[in-house]
Amino acid sequence: MEKEEKKAPKLRFNGYTNDWERKKLGDVAKITPGGTPSKNISNYWYPKEIPWLSSGEINKEIIFSTDGMISKKGFNNSSAKWIKQDSVLIALAGQGKTRGKVAINRIPLTTNQSIAGIEPSNEVYYKFLYHQLTKDYLKLRLISSGDGSRGGLNKKLLNDYAVNLSSIDEQHKLGILLSHIDNTLQLHERKCEELTLIKKALLQKLFPKKDVIKPEVRYKNFNDAWEQRRFKDISKLSQGLQIAISKRFTHPGDGKLFYITNEFLNPNSTVKYYIDSPTKNVIAEKTDILMTRTGNTGKVVTDVEGVYHNNFFKISYNSSKIDRWFLYYLLNSYPIQREILVRAGNSTIPDLNHNDFYGIKIYIPTIEEQIKIGTFLTKVDSLIALHQYKLKKLKQLKKFLLQNMFI
Repeated sequence: MEKEEKKAPKLRFNGYTNDWERKKLGDVAKITPGGTPSKNISNYWYPKEIPWLSSGEINKEIIFSTDGMISKKGFNNSSAKWIKQDSVLIALAGQGKTRGKVAINRIPLTTNQSIAGIEPSNEVYYKFLYHQLTKDYLKLRLISSGDGSRGGLNKKLLNDYAVNLSSIDEQHKLGILLSHIDNTLQLHERKCEELTLIKKALLQKLFPKKDVIKPEVRYKNFNDAWEQRRFKDISKLSQGLQIAISKRFTHPGDGKLFYITNEFLNPNSTVKYYIDSPTKNVIAEKTDILMTRTGNTGKVVTDVEGVYHNNFFKISYNSSKIDRWFLYYLLNSYPIQREILVRAGNSTIPDLNHNDFYGIKIYIPTIEEQIKIGTFLTKVDSLIALHQYKLKKLKQLKKFLLQNMFI
C-alpha cells in the first residue's frame, strides 16, 4: 500500500484541526521573472529611477533597498517588470547556494532575469509562503532543470510546484511567529557583529602600536610607559605530540585525553580524537596558552585541556608577572599577529620557529594594568559568546518549527 500523504503538520496552534490543501503555486500566486536592460545603453541606467535587484542580493532575505537602479527608459526597453511590495522573491539561478533562496521585498521593485517575483493571491499570506519555501530550499534545488549544480528554476517549474496551504488565519499565525524569530535572529547577529568590531577596536587602542611605548587608551591612574621586552624574556615554548591517525581514539575513556589538533580551531568540525596515556610534558591545562606554529600560524587558544598536537606551541609564563588573559589578547593584537605572520614566512605552509617567536619585541605594563585589560576583554568575549549561543539556539528552534509546523 502507498504511504498516506500527510494532510496536516505534527505541531499546530490550538484550535486548528482542518486538513491542509495541496495546490499548485501558479494557481495561488502570480509568478513574474525579471529582466536586465542592455548594459551598452547608458540612459537605460541613468538617471537612477527604479529599484532593480540582482540575484546576489537575495541573501539579504528582507529587502528594504536595492544596490542597483535602472531608468524608466531602461525599464520600458527590457523584460524587467514591477513586483509589488510584500511579495516573495526567489533566485532562479545564481552561483553557489543562491539558486532556490527566497526573500521578501518590503518595497516595490524590479529584478534581473535570475529572480522571479511571487505575488500571492488572497488565499496565501506572503510571510507563510516565504517560510514554506525557505523550508523547501533543497527540494526546490532538486527540481531545478539542468544538471545538479548548474541547473536553474523557471516559471513553468514554479507554476507547477505544489505548496501545502492551511486556512489564511493559521497562515498568518505561522508567518508572524517565524518572522518574530527571524527578527530576533537578526538582532543577535547585529549584536555579534557590533561587539566583534568593538573588540577589534579595543585591541588596537588598549595595546601599543608598533614601536610605541604606551597604548592610546589607559585606565585611570595608569600613566607609566610600558616596559620593552621580547617574548624570550617572559615565556618558554614547548612543542606538542604528533600521533598517527591510526593510533588515535575517537571516543574518550579511562586514561585517554582529548587531542588538541587544528580541527579544534574549526567551530563547525565534529572531529574529535583522544590519546591514551600521554606523557605529562605534552598535556595542556586550562590555564595554559597554545598557539599554532605552522599552517594557519598564530591562532591562539586557552581554557582547553588535553594533549596538544605538534603543530602547536605551548607558551609557558610566570603567572605572578604575566596575566594569562593579558598575554592571550596581546598575542591576538594586530602588531603581534602581523609580526608572527611575517616571521613565519610566506611559503605554502608558513612555519614559525622558536627563535623567531622569542625575538618578537613586546611592551608590558604592570601586572595590575595587565589584569584590568585582560579582565575587560574577557567580558567582551563573554558577551559575544552569549549572543552566539542565543543565535545557535534560535536557529535550532527555527529549524524545528519549520520541520514540524509545515508539511
